Amino acid sequence: MSEQGELFEHPAPGGNVGGSTAQGREIFAAPTGAPLAARMRPTCLDDVAGQEHLLGPGKPLRRLIEGSGEASVILYGPPGTGKTTIASLISTATQRKFIGLSALSSGVKEVRAVIDQARRDLIHGHRTVLFIDEVHRFSKTQQDALLAAVENRTVLLVAATTENPSFSVVAPLLSRSLLLQLRPLSDEALREVILRAISDDQGLAGRVSIDEDALTQLVLLAGGDARRALTYLEAAAEAVNDGQSVSIEVLRDNINRAVVRYDRDGDQHYDVISAYIKSIRGSDVDAALHYLARMVEAGEDPRFIARRLIIHASEDIGLADPTALTTAVNAAQAVALVGMPEARLTLAQATIHLATAPKSNAVIEAMNAAQQDVREGKIGPVPPHLRDGHYEGAKKLGNAVGYRYPHDDPTGIVKQQYIPEILQEARYYRPRPRGAEKRIYDFLDRLRTIVRGAG
Repeated sequence: MSEQGELFEHPAPGGNVGGSTAQGREIFAAPTGAPLAARMRPTCLDDVAGQEHLLGPGKPLRRLIEGSGEASVILYGPPGTGKTTIASLISTATQRKFIGLSALSSGVKEVRAVIDQARRDLIHGHRTVLFIDEVHRFSKTQQDALLAAVENRTVLLVAATTENPSFSVVAPLLSRSLLLQLRPLSDEALREVILRAISDDQGLAGRVSIDEDALTQLVLLAGGDARRALTYLEAAAEAVNDGQSVSIEVLRDNINRAVVRYDRDGDQHYDVISAYIKSIRGSDVDAALHYLARMVEAGEDPRFIARRLIIHASEDIGLADPTALTTAVNAAQAVALVGMPEARLTLAQATIHLATAPKSNAVIEAMNAAQQDVREGKIGPVPPHLRDGHYEGAKKLGNAVGYRYPHDDPTGIVKQQYIPEILQEARYYRPRPRGAEKRIYDFLDRLRTIVRGAG
């Protein structure tokens, strides 16, 4: 469920979405029978778990929540990290009129009506906080309609988005707002959220407990998302009687995801990623997808997986398939832009490409060999004709004198000393006769003969 769904299902009495501080509380208030995640939404700053980098003393977001901030903000982060919670706290803390709009159901007409009313209210000394959820769903025209009001502080804008604002929010609106990135909750913060929900009267009121291994697994399954953690907890708690404990078996039976044994900070983290990379290196695409699925299901950081694919593309494929690196980098960018769960498809596509690509470790071997020579002191001076000649007096020193410009030759290749004399016989790059690298393999010796005058 989107944050917008929870936010606007229960408007204030009378159907008015906006209102004063009191109405702001009613916008976010959880009615009887609301989901556990809604009932446990923090009502004060001290109850907020995580986001210490934004909520510390003197930070702009803390000042805004405490009612003294003046800058409009765009809250960017994955689901379940507290964007709606922060909007709720602003609505209860500020003495300003609070109005909430959803980008899913509001157009330019609604935006302009809110701004017009805010302008009239400002004449009478009443300031307005405008909260827009899913702001990335606003069109450019809708976002442009906010610019003057934000710049003139007719409204104090609080916008929330799960997508990278650099791609989804127009530049003028970004420049007029503080961009605050919320992070996935840490394991410690999620544990705090879960245990508080079990004991709090607004939550489960202590009617159940939870085993330590089940708590650890629940934290992993949540993947940094507090809402997901509480949704899973509620489903598991419904399956046990009062006074009983939620066990890992109960989690397995009542959550529509297998409980995967996986510790992001322990052996499983390293063992599974190792098996994943070795399966790609060994060209077993099915094994690679299996280990990818295990990591995704266990809540592994998709950015970590994407980084390993980028490394693997150069380390084990290299120029045997030059497009592998492009695929891996594109996958990492897509993960940052799209986020989970959709990014699992991007990771799968990149995994399949890399696993089925021809393999060569010539790149890493070449770089290792070159670095080893440097470490051993085989450096030597740069040949004079290769030195910089773009300054007065360079030619008097012999710099850049005698340099042959390869493009002046019909073949584009000329005999010339490039490598320091001490390394004249160095042969770092040794291509493999596989994939696209075979083309280089077939002509590299001839190329070296032309350039260096020796094979």
